[in-house]
Amino acid sequence: MKSSMLVTLACLGFVFSLSAQISSYQGDDFAIQSVSVTSNPNLGVTIWEINVSGLAGNTTPTPVGQLDGAPVLGYVFPTSLKATDVGFSQTEGIVALGLTSHPDFDDTPLWDENNDRVYDNDGIVWHPHWVILVEDKRVAGGLSVKQFKKEDATVILPPTNPGMPMYMDSPGYPVITIGNTILVVVPNYRINNQTDFTYDGVAAFMQVNTSKEGLPMLGVYEVYSVASGDLSLPYKVQK
Repeated sequence: MKSSMLVTLACLGFVFSLSAQISSYQGDDFAIQSVSVTSNPNLGVTIWEINVSGLAGNTTPTPVGQLDGAPVLGYVFPTSLKATDVGFSQTEGIVALGLTSHPDFDDTPLWDENNDRVYDNDGIVWHPHWVILVEDKRVAGGLSVKQFKKEDATVILPPTNPGMPMYMDSPGYPVITIGNTILVVVPNYRINNQTDFTYDGVAAFMQVNTSKEGLPMLGVYEVYSVASGDLSLPYKVQK
């Protein structure tokens, strides 16, 4: 009975701590007003933008000091792109480009975002990830990054992936914050030259899990705003 009570209290403590983190980031900096993806054929790129009521990228997570339980904030573009368009092997799920900040860990080993010649200390700097999102009722936000078993030889990830057993890539595209706008520039050849896809915009709180078997490694625990209101991916690339 005592051990069961301790487990219950620990779980309640986890939920309370998580709720406190989630609510502390709710605000105008994650209230999406508009989203756009614009194709620039002269440069061979697409420019992906999210505009918010507040200051885009101004709010970053408060570190917890470890990977397990680490908070992640993100501005995310769910798309109709195929997994193979961004370098993954074919798999079911939503291909999404996330612009994220997480001070407790660095998952972009090839890139030095703060330009200090140290490659593993700049997770807090807003940076991009390709991920495959799947429905996950274990977390309040209803989505998680798709995982796979490490020994699964059929899974192919881009060579810029961070080495985690998830469909995730760290492509190193430039991310820029200007006032109420956060944007990323994506070369067309990095998305299989696709410029006719549809997309949406989401601002969300995510969290890393490395200790609880019943939870995903990276789950969405709160969605702060959705550009379309219903995640229907209604927007088309502007020419």
